[in-house]
Amino acid sequence: MSSTPLKRSYRDLPVWIVEDHHHVVQHIYRAIASRHLPPSNIKMIHLDSHPDLLIPVNMSADTVFEKEKLFSELSIENWIMPMVYAGHVSSVAWLHPYWAQQIRDGEQKMCVGRDSSTTTIRVSSTDNYFLSDGLFVCEEQLENSKPFTLSVIRVNSVKPSCESLPGPEAEAKCSAKRCCTERSENGETSCPRTASPPATSVQPAEASDRRAGVSNKDGEDDDGSTSYVLGRLALLLGPTEPFILDIDLDFFSCKNPFRELYTEEEFSILKELYNFREPSPNADKEEVEECVELRVRQLEDLEAAFADLLEDDGDETVSRWAGNPGLSSLTQLISSLKARNPSPDYEMVHQAGLTCDSAELPHHVSTDEEIDRLISAVRRFLTALPKPTLVTMSRSSLDEYCPIEQVDSIQHRVLTALESLYGVLDLHEDYEKCKTDTQDCQPQAT
Repeated sequence: MSSTPLKRSYRDLPVWIVEDHHHVVQHIYRAIASRHLPPSNIKMIHLDSHPDLLIPVNMSADTVFEKEKLFSELSIENWIMPMVYAGHVSSVAWLHPYWAQQIRDGEQKMCVGRDSSTTTIRVSSTDNYFLSDGLFVCEEQLENSKPFTLSVIRVNSVKPSCESLPGPEAEAKCSAKRCCTERSENGETSCPRTASPPATSVQPAEASDRRAGVSNKDGEDDDGSTSYVLGRLALLLGPTEPFILDIDLDFFSCKNPFRELYTEEEFSILKELYNFREPSPNADKEEVEECVELRVRQLEDLEAAFADLLEDDGDETVSRWAGNPGLSSLTQLISSLKARNPSPDYEMVHQAGLTCDSAELPHHVSTDEEIDRLISAVRRFLTALPKPTLVTMSRSSLDEYCPIEQVDSIQHRVLTALESLYGVLDLHEDYEKCKTDTQDCQPQAT
């Protein structure tokens, strides 16, 4: 008589920290193999400035069933959906800071399956995030399709109270507050206001706080507030369901590394070249399919153009490609690039262009106070959730999505918050070898 294998539990909560985000997949698979996570219907809470929900464009769908080959083909922007098609992950809540707007807030239900005409993985969602990468096909064309629920939830930062600050930081700030109070009661001058003043409760917001996504009323139901986030997560996650808590440290402070590689003029040209012409709001299936077909053709032409320029960027090659519809500004772009560098990295130029379609990559380098406020917000809603089965964490610093000068501090503060919530952590820092092995780290499109 067959029986369902018993679920196993970790003694201490495992936290796997990697450098590049897609490297968490092997640790998730290991947890599935050891029966700490179920083989299907896994829920994921994904804190990130980027959705990471794209798909390896030309990867055969069957690659998901060849583990080592799959690991070799994943990248930072496309590691989640292959796990959906493989049947492991069924729901993802993308929790994003206020500066990240790549997918509209709300819940989407879609199918992820094998495109019968190309044998690649595709989705039935008509969100511009998927359309702009040519990833949509109609549901009828998907084979072996899996239902997938995506919840996109904004998280506002909050002003931290003493109780929400973990460890020694809380003790120091609360002691400072007591000192100020005692001096005031004794008639002495109160101590000066610090950059991030402690508070026993969330304080009223000023207009600048509201514009910056700072939530200040405990229990308010505005988009991004703690109660709003918990209400949305309650629709996704049951009280006893196992789930993965996935954290990219660029959730707390984020750069667009391509911004430092190219001038404003060059970025404007890239936006023109890679501009995504989205379908009308009430487009029927035929219009959406035509839009995707044109987009795929556009991206193929641009990829071919920059591949040619990598071999020969002489005037004849540039003029030939610039003569194609929509590529006339290529001449001006190449001229500008070569004026600064005689041998431009055209593969990197193409990667930068891929980030200039319907929504540009987010860019917001946070202050220490903003980082504290976001950590406080995350700690608030995690306090009300069940304990995750597994925590995965990405530093994203070598390609500079998380500012390299901030990443160690953010990591320490996040781990301190997790430890205050869940007790002793089984910590695995699986990124030291990445630091030494990766000599020439370049940004990737995400």
